[in-house]
Amino acid sequence: MNTEFFTALELIEKEKGIPKEYMLERVEAALISAYKKDQGGNSNVKVVIDPVKKEVRMYQQKNVVEVVEDEANEITLADAREVSRRLDIGDVCDIEIKPKNFRRLSAQNAKQVIVQAIREAERGMMIKEYENKREEIITATIQRVDPTTGNVTVDTGTSHATLLKSEQIPGETFEVGQMIKVFVMEVRKETRGPLVTLSRTHPGLVKRLFELDVPEIQDGTVIIKAITREAGSRTKMAVYSRDENVDPIGACIGNRRMRINGIVDELCGEKIDIIKFSEEPEEFIRAALSPANVRDVIIDGERSCRAIVDADQLSLAIGKEGQNARLAAKLTGFKIDIKTE
Repeated sequence: MNTEFFTALELIEKEKGIPKEYMLERVEAALISAYKKDQGGNSNVKVVIDPVKKEVRMYQQKNVVEVVEDEANEITLADAREVSRRLDIGDVCDIEIKPKNFRRLSAQNAKQVIVQAIREAERGMMIKEYENKREEIITATIQRVDPTTGNVTVDTGTSHATLLKSEQIPGETFEVGQMIKVFVMEVRKETRGPLVTLSRTHPGLVKRLFELDVPEIQDGTVIIKAITREAGSRTKMAVYSRDENVDPIGACIGNRRMRINGIVDELCGEKIDIIKFSEEPEEFIRAALSPANVRDVIIDGERSCRAIVDADQLSLAIGKEGQNARLAAKLTGFKIDIKTE
């Protein structure tokens, strides 16, 4: 335990970001554990680490007694006075374990504890890093595509994670080295490290993409009130403006559709319907059923309604395989019964 040892800890702190104080605590625990194992677990021992002097000292602690019954943990007053004249019966005598005795320690045991401490610290830092990115978008690089399962291994810049086939946009393909945006859904602490659930199908991905690309959303002028999605096919998003002079739909679409087109490209051509949110259920439901023109909306229950459309608008309101009506219902929270007059 010398200057090189403390220099190594400083390097670990610099390169891995693991605090030196944390490592010193684990080193102390490792030395105590190793010594106790060497002594059959019968000895009381303490370690004093001085980062300033760059010294590590270990002391065996024995109780000062008149008659010794336990040699591993007790010492006579006469022997204790040879260590310190201030000691008396009932005191604890600290007997320094000289460097030559360190050789008897289980060095391998100490090393394993220290290595484990580094791994635990790195896992803790990774979990904290991902926790800060929960429900956020991160850019990841494709490392491997499993030809059997279709799962994709990505490098997030912090560690490697898996984008499951079920969380990929239907029909999209990946190549090694390709950079993609993924939504961090969940972070769980596991024995081997953080288990991160990534997604490209979650509605939060679309929401965050608009928040990143639309300045009016970033400054709070335009608010995304609701969003629902069937990944790879269609998204419906309701927006609202706090400033009557700002068109929330126009802000999201952008000049010459530049803002929305960039997001559509990221989502492999997925269609995005942006509608204006309204506190009036009838108006909100009418907008949610776009691109169909709705003649009237009749609220006939607490969360149910009838939407009246012309005959030529019926199939458009319902959508292919009922998708438009289904997404409108999810967006508004109403059960919508679409009828013609």
